[in-house]
Amino acid sequence: MTKDVLTTAERMASLPADVPRDAVIVTRNLKREYQMGSEVVHALRGVDLTIRRNEFVAIMGPSGSGKSTLMNMIGCLDTPSDGEYWLNGYRVSELNDTALARIRNKEIGFVFQTFNLLPRATSLANVELPLVYAGTGGKERRERAKEALRSVGLADRMDHKPNELSGGQRQRVAVARALVNRPSILLADEPTGNLDSTTSHEIMELLNQLHLNGQTIILVTHEADIAAHAHRQVILKDGMVERDGSLTEVVS
Repeated sequence: MTKDVLTTAERMASLPADVPRDAVIVTRNLKREYQMGSEVVHALRGVDLTIRRNEFVAIMGPSGSGKSTLMNMIGCLDTPSDGEYWLNGYRVSELNDTALARIRNKEIGFVFQTFNLLPRATSLANVELPLVYAGTGGKERRERAKEALRSVGLADRMDHKPNELSGGQRQRVAVARALVNRPSILLADEPTGNLDSTTSHEIMELLNQLHLNGQTIILVTHEADIAAHAHRQVILKDGMVERDGSLTEVVS
């Protein structure tokens, strides 16, 4: 098992020799099978994927293609049946549940379609939550949460509760919460699914700006116009990568 005491450079040096040293995500022959009664469902059938630091990647595919399963694997919410997965140099395919939870909180910021905010908590308290789990002290926790809210344009909404915010503002709070631990990757699962077209555009512009500022972003979506914001599109079909490239390359 990879030890937490290793530096990032030491962890990255342990990656396979043919993997770029700036790779944040590496999967090799990643498989996930589920037993449903007497039937075995092959959700992932051997996915090879490398995502480098500061890439903006959209994962797409029809229902049943495996994109949700792959998102769960990348997000350390599930473990593979076979194959290997490295996240920022951690060989997470070999970690136990406790280690997975620790890596997940440290390395991944999640943004979901349904916001997942605590209804009775202020924006500031919602954004502080991952730092509470990480054991960060109160003063540092508040300052980092304020910094994250300012970075998404909500400096004047820190004391507002979710029911006092618009849908777009709630999603911005969710993005700030995802960023507060300074994660290796921002994993956004259908982040505009509950928003109108104008607000969706605003959220995607925010993600674009975060990408320009150096954040690695993985976007899971079934909407082509949303995926078009990403610089690279990975198309899944029947649990395998069907196409991988820029928008021009995947539609040609």
